[in-house]
Amino acid sequence: MNRLIKQITGFGIVGVVCFLMDYILMIVMTEQLTIPYLISSAVSFSASTVVNYLLSMRYIFRSKKGIDKKKEFLLFVIMSIVGLGLTVLLMRVLVENFGIHYMLSKIAVTGIVMVYNFVSRKLLLDERNSSSVS
Repeated sequence: MNRLIKQITGFGIVGVVCFLMDYILMIVMTEQLTIPYLISSAVSFSASTVVNYLLSMRYIFRSKKGIDKKKEFLLFVIMSIVGLGLTVLLMRVLVENFGIHYMLSKIAVTGIVMVYNFVSRKLLLDERNSSSVS
């Protein structure tokens, strides 16, 4: 259980770093470059995904034995695309249907997508998935 707690804590730290990058980039693109919020949100999410992969696979998850790094990255990207889809969908619902400002919506959406990201990456990428939680 101790390893899992360390992993979740590390994932949270990496998540905060990547969220700040994502959030600040989204705001700059939306407010300064006048890019529509859905596009800026998708671009900033994608940029933070690359950083998240590098940090996550170096510090949080242990690559499965025998998996090619290109395949690992592709799987990470596919999971992130699902996360991006959730992000865009939930952002649109919160902003357009509920009238919540896009900056606040991004915070709520990030929390939801973060849970999905940890679980999917833990199950599909981590050598130490649920079989070695102790």
